[in-house]
Amino acid sequence: MKIAVFAGDGIGPEVTREAVRVLEALALPGLELSEGDVGGAAWRKHGHPLPPKTLEIARAADAILFGAVGDFDCDKLERHLRPEQAILGLRKELGLFANLRPATVFAGLEDFSALRPEIAGAIDLLIVRELNGDVYFGEKGMRTLDDGRRQGWDMMSYAEDEVRRIAHVGFKAAQGRAGRLCSVDKANVLETSQLWRDVVIEVAAEYPDVELSHMYVDNAAMQLVKGPGQFDVIVTGNLFGDILSDLASMCVGSIGLLASASMATGTMGLYEPIHGSAPDIAGQDKANPMATILSAAMLLRHSFGLEAAAARVEGAVAKALADGIRGGDLGGTLGTRAIGDAVLERL
Repeated sequence: MKIAVFAGDGIGPEVTREAVRVLEALALPGLELSEGDVGGAAWRKHGHPLPPKTLEIARAADAILFGAVGDFDCDKLERHLRPEQAILGLRKELGLFANLRPATVFAGLEDFSALRPEIAGAIDLLIVRELNGDVYFGEKGMRTLDDGRRQGWDMMSYAEDEVRRIAHVGFKAAQGRAGRLCSVDKANVLETSQLWRDVVIEVAAEYPDVELSHMYVDNAAMQLVKGPGQFDVIVTGNLFGDILSDLASMCVGSIGLLASASMATGTMGLYEPIHGSAPDIAGQDKANPMATILSAAMLLRHSFGLEAAAARVEGAVAKALADGIRGGDLGGTLGTRAIGDAVLERL
């Protein structure tokens, strides 16, 4: 069980430390942890956000536990040297094409959602986001028009095989849940989305046990706020998935509780909290590590098939929350280390 640990920037080292403590407490046979530098921290040490040594560690690993990248002091660097290029580079180099982001309200936390408690309490969904295509990896640039105006441009595109493989991930995820898949696109405007919809319909023929529906992205955003309980699994492209998954996180009530997985073909995956580096509270013992701990649970489940161990970790987090363990994101006063201690006690 070779796990690469890339803590990164901001609160990344603090929250990752607590997740590592949980993994070590499970006493899993064959567990090997290897650390590497990414993001702004890597740029300061090595002159690049994803140095060759880190990439070497990643390629040798079975899974990656990732903290966060992002550093305000690096915002003026050339784009290829900015911290965020670390995560984009890992996705590209390791073929991490499918992002799995569950959103579920923990019992007793319904009042923390911006939605009415009875609406928030019904949230139990999974967003499957394609990661390797769309405008993120399309050609882009700046140019000057004939009349002297500056113009920025980005190309959105998907090839049918890219859509097909993420559609299979979505359908298989729905088979393991409530059997409903909603494909989100903008087919009434974008040719890219029309291809997306056509291919998803083709793949649906292989999954007669899954109910397929389609929704335009603007309507999907509205429905996530109006009635999120209607969704089981959502499959969508890179840009729309980026937006909708953040929206879903705030419907749940705290970004400090949400984990994610970025999967390649097979069992290689990169697991990270969705909250970012939060440099304003870095080093102050204020960050909630539960999202990173839950990311470690996803790592155990998806990369190693250790369902019982994953369920133990998730159960310990749920018990801690039920017992009133709260960080600042949930109106409490407990710090990062104390929350980690509380989860470990219940584990």
